[in-house]
Amino acid sequence: MSPNGSDRSPRRPMRRKLLQALTAGLVLATATGCTYKDFPRLGMPTPTTEEAPRILSLWQGSWAAALAVGVLVWGLILWSAMFHRRSRTKVEVPQQTRYNMPIEALYTVVPLIIVSVLFYFTARDESKLLSLSKKPDVTVNVIGYQWSWGFNYITPVDGVTGDAKTDKNLAAIPDRFKNDFPANAGGVYDFGTPATRNPQTGNPGPTLWLPKGKTVRFILTSRDVIHSFWVLPFLMKQDVIPGHTNAFEVTPNQEGTFRGKCAELCGVDHSRMLFNVKVVSPAAYEQHLKDLAKKGQTGYIPAGIAQTSHEKNRETNNL
Repeated sequence: MSPNGSDRSPRRPMRRKLLQALTAGLVLATATGCTYKDFPRLGMPTPTTEEAPRILSLWQGSWAAALAVGVLVWGLILWSAMFHRRSRTKVEVPQQTRYNMPIEALYTVVPLIIVSVLFYFTARDESKLLSLSKKPDVTVNVIGYQWSWGFNYITPVDGVTGDAKTDKNLAAIPDRFKNDFPANAGGVYDFGTPATRNPQTGNPGPTLWLPKGKTVRFILTSRDVIHSFWVLPFLMKQDVIPGHTNAFEVTPNQEGTFRGKCAELCGVDHSRMLFNVKVVSPAAYEQHLKDLAKKGQTGYIPAGIAQTSHEKNRETNNL
């Protein structure tokens, strides 16, 4: 019996609160807008390229490792709190354990093993995702600028003369990328402003068209500050850096219009640096290029800031 004459045990309120906390956590976990099909993706969009499942798998593995560590830590905390709390009737200090070498070795070695495994899979997948083919089917120079995007379609177009390899507007792109440009690629371009909207969806930003089932190489250049090119369902993003050219390739495998955005804080209107990616059939893609040519959007817009001598030397030494 408690000091106030009640039969209630002092442990019952604690157990009741713990049960309430667990119930609230369960409700929060299940009362979201996700369906059972969304849970395996752990918040990531549905992949729409051939490369995206690799990124999703790495994401899932990282979360699985984090969850395993979290469950272990949470379990130890709850176990210590429940079974080693101070007794109301005993005031002596509990037995202390110091310099337990097996335990210290355990919590030193296990994190090293976890980090090493994560590093291996990350390095393996990164190497695969950033590898470039000899001759991509489509090459697009993506240009970031405050506060929108421009797209140079580096490809031969009927009725358009020119050569991307010698075009002055593409001078900022290193020769190692120009060597893979198609011959006599006069090309067409498109660009946007923060007020531009996709005519079909109404989503803000310019629209980049891509053909389904074709290997697309993005060559990323900037005119001002560091941006980041991110197409959400591609699960892939890369920095757009002034004076340094990045590139990666994807193969879209699902038609549709998808959202993209800048993922690098680039200034006051960073939130307005949005764009759209429209994946269509190869025939519709070719027709779109012809439509841009008919509008007079032939040739290329300036790619951005030329590489510094230091950056050129670094890339030359790494080839």
